[in-house]
Amino acid sequence: MTLAALPLPVAPGGTIGILGGGQLGRMLSLAAARLGLKTHIYSDEAGAPAFAVSAAHTHAAYRHEASLADFARDVDVITFEFENVPSETVEFLAALKPTRPGARALAVTQDRLAEKDFLNRLGIATARYAGVAGSAQARAALAAIGTPAILKTRRFGYDGKGQARIAGDHELESALESIHGAPAILERLVDFACECSLVAARGADGSFAAYDPPENVHREQILRRSQVPSRLALAQHAEATAIARTIADALAYVGVLTVEFFATEDGGLLVNEIAPRVHNSGHWTLEACMVSQFEQHIRAVAGWPLGDPSRHSNAEMVNLIGAEAEEWKALSAQPVALHLYGKHEIRPGRKMGHFTRLSPLAGPPGGAAGD
Repeated sequence: MTLAALPLPVAPGGTIGILGGGQLGRMLSLAAARLGLKTHIYSDEAGAPAFAVSAAHTHAAYRHEASLADFARDVDVITFEFENVPSETVEFLAALKPTRPGARALAVTQDRLAEKDFLNRLGIATARYAGVAGSAQARAALAAIGTPAILKTRRFGYDGKGQARIAGDHELESALESIHGAPAILERLVDFACECSLVAARGADGSFAAYDPPENVHREQILRRSQVPSRLALAQHAEATAIARTIADALAYVGVLTVEFFATEDGGLLVNEIAPRVHNSGHWTLEACMVSQFEQHIRAVAGWPLGDPSRHSNAEMVNLIGAEAEEWKALSAQPVALHLYGKHEIRPGRKMGHFTRLSPLAGPPGGAAGD
C-alpha cells in the first residue's frame, strides 16, 4: 500500500467507536481523551464501566442492526475491546465505517482449533492438539496426544472458563460432561519454565512496534501478576517479537494484539493463544512506558504513527480480583499506581482493578520497533 492510498488519520476531535464496555474499553477511552479524541462505547451490558468515561454510549444487543447503524454514523472508525463480539457484527459495521482490526482476526481467534491451525500453517509451534466432537473422537485424540492434557471449548471461555484438565483416561468423560458436549480442542499440557506474552501493534501502514514481554503468573487460571523484565533470554525475546509480527502481517492486522507463550525448559517458545486486542498482561505499560498499549491501539486504529514502546522502568502489575478491591483505601496509601474499574458488583473471580509498582531499570530500556 502506498502512502497516497492510506486512509486519512482521524484528527483530534474525531470519534473512535468501541465495541465492548468493560475495563479495556474504559482504559481505551481514557487514552483517546489524552490525544484529543472522543469515544462512543457500544455494549450489551447496562451500566458498563466504560460508559462513565466516554463521550457517548449505546446500550443495545450486538446483533441489533438499527442500533449498529446509528452507532456507525456517529463515529469515524470502529474497533473492539474483547474478542467475543460476533464476527457478523464486525462484518456489518465494516461495510459502513473503517473497522480495525477486521473480521478475519476475530474469525481466527474466536475458534481455538482454527487459531491453532492458523499458527501451524505459519510454521509457528504450539502444543500438540486435536479437534474433538464427541466421546469417540475424544478417546482417539487422548490416545494420540497422551496425558496430562486439557480439554477446552473451541469458542468462548475466558479466565479458565470452558476448560477441564485431564490427568488420566478415567477423567475424560467427566471433562466432556463439564463442557456440556460443546465442540472442543484437546491439547497436551506443556511443562513450561514460565508463561509470558508479547503485546505488539501494527499500524495501517504496516509499521510494527512491540513492548517488552512480561512474565505472567496465573492463579486458578486467572492472571494474577505480570512482571517486566521477564526471565526470557534475548534470543527468546527476539523470537517472540518475530512471531507476533508474522501473525500481525498474516492477518493484515491494524491495532494492538497479544500473543501468549509458554517458555519451555529447553529455551523454546510455544504459542498458547492470540488475543486480538489490548491485554491484561500489558496494563503495566500505563506507567512504565511513554506510550501505553491503550494509546498505541488508539493511534493504530486512528491512523496515527505508532508510538515508542520502550519502557523507562521495571514494573510489576497485580490484578485485584473479587473482594481484594475492597482494600482500595490501604492500597491508595502505598507507592503504587491504583486503577479501579468502576464495576458495580464484586464477584469471586471478577477483575475489579489492578495496581502497578515501578522500580528503576537494571539495564537498558526494552521494547522494539520497526517499519
